[in-house]
Amino acid sequence: MTGTGEQVGTAGGSAWSPLRGRVFRDLWLAQFGSNIGSWMQTVGAQWLLVGHGAAQVSMVQLAAGLPVLFLALPAGVLADLVDRRRLLLVMQAAMALVAAALAVLAFAGLLGTWALLALTFLLGCGNALNGPAWQAVQPSLVPRDELRQAAALGAVNQNLARAVGPALGGAFVAVLGVGWTFAVNAASFLGILAVLATWRPGGPARAPGSAQEREHLIAALKAGDRYVRNAPRIRRILLRSVLFVPGASALWALLPVAAHQSLGLGAAGYGLLLGAVGLGAVAGAAALPAVSRRIGGNGALALAGAVFAGALLTIAVSTNVPLTFLALFLAGAAWITVLSTLNAGLQVALPAWVRARGAACYLLVFQGGSALGSLLWGQLAQHAGVCAAMVLAALSLLVGVLSLHRLPLLGGRADPTLSEAWPEPQVVVEPAPQDGPVLVTVTYQVRAEQVPRFAAAMRRVESSRRRTGAVTWGLYRDAGRPEQFVETFTVASWSEHRAQHHGRYTGTDRAFETDSRELLHREPTVAHAMMVRGTGDAQG
Repeated sequence: MTGTGEQVGTAGGSAWSPLRGRVFRDLWLAQFGSNIGSWMQTVGAQWLLVGHGAAQVSMVQLAAGLPVLFLALPAGVLADLVDRRRLLLVMQAAMALVAAALAVLAFAGLLGTWALLALTFLLGCGNALNGPAWQAVQPSLVPRDELRQAAALGAVNQNLARAVGPALGGAFVAVLGVGWTFAVNAASFLGILAVLATWRPGGPARAPGSAQEREHLIAALKAGDRYVRNAPRIRRILLRSVLFVPGASALWALLPVAAHQSLGLGAAGYGLLLGAVGLGAVAGAAALPAVSRRIGGNGALALAGAVFAGALLTIAVSTNVPLTFLALFLAGAAWITVLSTLNAGLQVALPAWVRARGAACYLLVFQGGSALGSLLWGQLAQHAGVCAAMVLAALSLLVGVLSLHRLPLLGGRADPTLSEAWPEPQVVVEPAPQDGPVLVTVTYQVRAEQVPRFAAAMRRVESSRRRTGAVTWGLYRDAGRPEQFVETFTVASWSEHRAQHHGRYTGTDRAFETDSRELLHREPTVAHAMMVRGTGDAQG
């Protein structure tokens, strides 16, 4: 398994091979229609406010992205605990109703600024609750060796819609009025609803054999948080998102104002400018496999960040429409390079049992960073001007590019597939699921010449234990027998420890443990101890 810092979209056949699967293809096409509707609505909403200044225009992005800050993590837990297909059906239907309400109010001439922002916020809530389930269901639709291509195709979908939707939205605003962009968006949800209603997954919606059936909401939330905190590969993907998204969000937040003030364009012209971003994204997706093979994932991120920064600087000072169009084309190519690299790395690294929760953390950083960045650049543009805001955003992107030397995406092996190699706990009396905390001790006899290597190997085992459920962990060396080590870790409950054995133990965890055990004289001995309640209560 390649690491997240390596090429994207090249393994397992052509870049288009996932489209051979009927359900993936049908959902991809339905999502394309829905994304077009979303971009049409974005153009309509932003153009409705463009005369009110940069701060209010940027509020559209803020209202759409802010809910993810509050709902992404609970949504990830929910998507790991319930039937994801049903959750998607409910969320898509709810968003269709909100979009229809926007259309009705617009046609009636009752859609003021605050009503627009409030309903956009509700759509953002639907997207926040829908996103983790949507991300988590995608890997079940394609073979594992096509996950990278599927992730790249998802990014192509969004950005191809960006090429079509804004142009259509601008034309609708100019010819028919803003209300029709909202009406088309409401209708665009019907395709996804139809595919989801007819799709019958071949297996359970949750990861088979996983412990999610027994998890409560709070315990599941803690387990997801614990996994992400102890997964260096995932943390580095999140860091790269933090260093790119807020700066890049200046383009989406301020382009309507730049088009209106610097270029003198109307709604149709603004739609064409956004279409340039989409066309660039499609071109970037086609070039990405070759670029990644040549310079690697980290090189692709550095190139994309520098190109996006250059595009922002150009747009900041440009009064020439063709030059701005070219800059936006390059920005689109850079955007899809970053999006595909990070998203594909996330999909191939996350195990099934925590996939939606990991995706929720990613969406929290990505969409939350975009929302807060939009607010920042909008306020800055209001007081210092659009040019100054875009220049500062470009400089922040260049800082991210320079940081790649010290903080790259992590490569190396990653096998998130379920492993049943961890032996069943040997106990005389089976504890109740809620009993705990559980203290697990593992005693190792290490070959003398391998002691330094063993200590280093056990640090990777520590990350494995903590990812899968350990609340505390320690490694101790016997002072009287220096070749004997004792590993201890505690787990909150017996059901959590059982989940470590069945449903959370992956090929990567198995590889780390195998590396450490190859340095031993003999197989280690394992003991399980349950906390005795009521101890320590006696008074002296």
